[in-house]
Amino acid sequence: MRLKTVLVVEDLELNRELLRQLLEDGYRLAFAADGEAALLQAAALRPDLILMDLSLPRMDGWEATRRLKADPALAGIPVVALTAHAMSGDEAGALACGCADFLSKPVDEERLFATLEKYLGRRCGDRAGRR
Repeated sequence: MRLKTVLVVEDLELNRELLRQLLEDGYRLAFAADGEAALLQAAALRPDLILMDLSLPRMDGWEATRRLKADPALAGIPVVALTAHAMSGDEAGALACGCADFLSKPVDEERLFATLEKYLGRRCGDRAGRR
């Protein structure tokens, strides 16, 4: 079974490193630090899922998601917002711009893994009850 590819779009190095540590054993990872780089990476790699921060330099995650969903070649890739935007209406806004799901920061590991499993199935090498 091949490793699923997850594109992590996050501008803060500390957050990228945390996600790398959490996910590197079960997924092939790629990273982008802004919305423009996310679009380029998505087109080049065709990841199985994108974890999208919404507050990004150059092009924010809201706009990057809208553009991904407007491109027929990329529209089928699930985009999960992973963001510190936790105000009333932010989740609805993220879903309205095309995100399939919404996770808030700080990262809740159980919810993160449950969401990834929902869209990607079990990680390679996973056994029941083991993360």
